[in-house]
Amino acid sequence: MAKKSNKMGASAKFINRHPVLVAVISIIAVLIITGLVIFCVLRPDIVHKYTGLGNHFYGEWQTTVAADCGHSGKKSRECTVCGEKFEEVIPATGNHTLNQDGECTVCGYGAQGTLEGVAQADLSIHFLELGNKYTGDCTLIKYGDTEILIDAGSRQSSAETIKSYVDKYCTDGVLEYVIATHAHQDHIAGFVGNKSGDTRTGILYQYKVGTLIQFAGTGATSQIYENYLDAVEYAESRGANVYTAKECWYELNGAQKTYYLDEEEQTVSLNILYQKYYDQPTDDENDYSVCVLLTQKTEETTRNYLFTGDLEKDGESSLVDSNDLPEVELFKGGHHGSYTASTDKLLKVIKPKNVAVCCCCGTTEYTSNPANTFPAQAFIDRVSQYTANIYCTTLILDYSAKEPENQYTSMNGNIVFYTKNGKLYLYCSNNTTVLKDTEWFKENRVWNGVQTK
Repeated sequence: MAKKSNKMGASAKFINRHPVLVAVISIIAVLIITGLVIFCVLRPDIVHKYTGLGNHFYGEWQTTVAADCGHSGKKSRECTVCGEKFEEVIPATGNHTLNQDGECTVCGYGAQGTLEGVAQADLSIHFLELGNKYTGDCTLIKYGDTEILIDAGSRQSSAETIKSYVDKYCTDGVLEYVIATHAHQDHIAGFVGNKSGDTRTGILYQYKVGTLIQFAGTGATSQIYENYLDAVEYAESRGANVYTAKECWYELNGAQKTYYLDEEEQTVSLNILYQKYYDQPTDDENDYSVCVLLTQKTEETTRNYLFTGDLEKDGESSLVDSNDLPEVELFKGGHHGSYTASTDKLLKVIKPKNVAVCCCCGTTEYTSNPANTFPAQAFIDRVSQYTANIYCTTLILDYSAKEPENQYTSMNGNIVFYTKNGKLYLYCSNNTTVLKDTEWFKENRVWNGVQTK
């Protein structure tokens, strides 16, 4: 049988030999720890000051930039112990100060445009209704004799609606620039249109195109995408220069990063912005969207207008990281006002003064969740921190209804922002009521956490 070991660890021997000393050391350690705990509880400010641990000790908020009706403000406060500063956005109030002409003296809201004014504008940006109950994008930009069309949704039948509108402003049958942001039906179907015999109604068949800029990547395999490729080939056969956004950014094969709408003065520019999905694949087709900044310079001011297609969170993050984005006069609300776009990271940089949303408000086309129908509550919560000037094209009445029943109606209708003699105007074919003041909003959304009805 093995003998039991009589060996004892050094620590155990020490304890056995010096029990009093060990007891004293233990008591001192407990007292020190207890004292430190009590000190941390009684003087957390000193602990925070010298270690950076614990909570900050805030002073009072100080307003650094006051919020007004259409623009957000800023407030800041600092830790009275460590001095670190913190900033927060003060949401726009939405409360306009109107003069006798009904125009806000602060933000210009209510500077009512007219149809005649649109025709005489220096620069006009039109967000079109598309003639059906489906949400989609189509934006016409006109400067002098130059017309730009960004996207042509929402269905093939929309081509005729788009053409009837565009023909009022494009009288020579030439679209100098066409931009297809990405390969989804609600952005390209109108380029294809319908076919009857030898007649094709699609925009790329109906107009001669100068330069066509399209998405650099896609995972699309749909028939409408295949038909779109045929339409592009047709436009190219008639002399169109066809480039991808990637070619524009890197200025390859004759493409340009910047196109001036007035070559001599160079005061109005169409700028292709960069985002990483021009160069790499993604599972989200929306993130292939071509992003464009329109810049208008006058003697008095510079105005910027931003169009991001259906770009989502990751794409928007790359857009911010890759470009020196300015604050913008007008932003086409990302992805029709979806909760997945128009992120805080983008908005806090561009600080939009006006937002136009191409959508059918309340449509269940893509979701049955009431909070996420366009324009989503999350979208409104984020945008409302910067402006109350949000406008939407269309209102759904009954998405489930079959034609020819009245399934939709105009919200603001065709939305047109235009400049004349240095001043910005708003004209809408139905009305210029901001979103938060509409009956639909009062029944379905809240503004800064408060119901508006």
